[in-house]
Amino acid sequence: MRHHAYTHIVNRMNELDRVFEQVSHYFALLAEPTRLKILHALCDGEKPVGAVVETVGSSQANVSRHLNAMFRSGVLARRKEANLVYYAIADQSVVELCRTVCVQVAARIEDDAQQVAMVDRFMPAEPKRRTAARRKPGAAAAAR
Repeated sequence: MRHHAYTHIVNRMNELDRVFEQVSHYFALLAEPTRLKILHALCDGEKPVGAVVETVGSSQANVSRHLNAMFRSGVLARRKEANLVYYAIADQSVVELCRTVCVQVAARIEDDAQQVAMVDRFMPAEPKRRTAARRKPGAAAAAR
């Protein structure tokens, strides 16, 4: 009986290891700002590479490299029509994941900005004094 329970735990851990490995690859794929910009560009539908490049604001070679990596991983779908290549989001769960994280990060940034504004309002930073204004009269002449 004990051996069976141990085997079950080991099998379960092996399954979890495989899942965690895949999740880490997923996060690694998304751990690149250009790829997040690409997802954002494709959120409202399929676009040709040129439109993605324009939206992302990076070189065509760089965007194409990221598009290919995202396509190979199954995050994006690709189709060719005449001499154009179109990309679309194939895995909507990636968009939901990114949206959730982006909303949380944006809220934190907003909270930080509000906290800084509150501190500035109640404890304003001392204005910088000009060094020349702090010198005693005649100190400038003596320094020459």
